[in-house]
Amino acid sequence: MSIKSSQTLVSEALKEIKTISPEEALKLSNEDKCNLIDIRDVRELQKEGKVENAQHIPRGMLEFWLDPESIYFKDDKLDVNKEMVLFCAGGLRSALAVKSLQDMGFKKVSHIDGGFGSIKQSNFKIV
Repeated sequence: MSIKSSQTLVSEALKEIKTISPEEALKLSNEDKCNLIDIRDVRELQKEGKVENAQHIPRGMLEFWLDPESIYFKDDKLDVNKEMVLFCAGGLRSALAVKSLQDMGFKKVSHIDGGFGSIKQSNFKIV
């Protein structure tokens, strides 16, 4: 049995998904054209801080919270007509998450290159 490595999965996802810079994400956020979604674990948020105006959806719940058929669906959490811009700590989990949302049928979805690490170096406000 041959198992793909997590790095292979990320590499494959990156070829199929949209990656944007922190600056592009900040522009979309400031213009109210996206849902900025932080998929990091709650402990990461407590330790590192949160991005102002970002919604927190833990990676493990993402597909369930965005699936209207799921008992966990959060219909009041996001505007599904806007682009979903995901980020994690470094950009690996968010790449896989964006691929998963694309597989679900979401069209306007992207992730931030470098994740929270690159966000901290940009003009995003960390609270």
